[in-house]
Amino acid sequence: MKTMSFQASLAAALMLASAWLASPVSAQTPSPPAPSQSTAQPSAAGTVSPATTPAAPVASTAPAVAGAAPVAANLASAKPEAAIAPAMKELSPWVMFMSADVIVKAVMIGLAFASLMTWTVFIAKSIELSVASGKLRSALKKIAEARSLAEAQMALGTKEGILPSFLAAALREARMSAGLSSDAGIKERAASSFAEIVRAEQRRIRIGMGVLATIGSTSPFVGLFGTVWGIMNSFIGISKSQTTNLAVVAPGIAEALLATAIGLVAAIPAVIIYNHFSRVTKGYLELVSRASGAAGRLLSRDLDRSHGGAHSRAAE
Repeated sequence: MKTMSFQASLAAALMLASAWLASPVSAQTPSPPAPSQSTAQPSAAGTVSPATTPAAPVASTAPAVAGAAPVAANLASAKPEAAIAPAMKELSPWVMFMSADVIVKAVMIGLAFASLMTWTVFIAKSIELSVASGKLRSALKKIAEARSLAEAQMALGTKEGILPSFLAAALREARMSAGLSSDAGIKERAASSFAEIVRAEQRRIRIGMGVLATIGSTSPFVGLFGTVWGIMNSFIGISKSQTTNLAVVAPGIAEALLATAIGLVAAIPAVIIYNHFSRVTKGYLELVSRASGAAGRLLSRDLDRSHGGAHSRAAE
């Protein structure tokens, strides 16, 4: 009986011991959370991988930003060009003159004044030569039928002009040489008086021609001086700005070219007008020579007539 109770007690003790030993195992059996860790780890990995997965698009956006850099560079380079374009459009002659250096302004004003003088001389000389040539032609027609100096003076009816001056000089020489028998001497002295009148008329009719010649010969060099000065200003602007940008170089070059253009505008018409007046003046002086010859012929006719009358009276 005691053996049976001892065995029962031993069995109960073994059961209690096994139950106590099993309790840590059961405490560890809730280790299913370990799978939960494994599941958490995948979930964490899953959560991290979505977080890192967008990182790939971020990397993919990096090339997009890098690709946008040339566009931004192009836009940045286009901005100065866009700024230069309006500046170039604003380079009108007046704007260039107002923004020019003092020396270049003085050159431009001088050339503009020279051009004004050229056209003033052109208008004045055109009127003068036209009126003088017309009067001289009309006077030559009036004395074409005259047979003496007195008749010619009466036909003209005026003492103003080149032809009346020839007639007056011939009459004065005939009057001062009255009683002299040498007709050749009288004609020679009259021819000398005529030559003085012609030279005086040449000097008078050529007034203004020297101005045209001076403007035509010096204006290109004055314009060249403005060109050199403008280019010097351009180089100075380049050295100060440390750039060869067109916006820096263009104004000085434009000023230089404007000075050259004004010089050519002053010189070319002056040369053309000078050559034109040289031809017109030559034609007018030929008319003056004709008037001198007409006065000389009338004087010779008067001398022959006076000597013929004297011979007829002597014969009587």
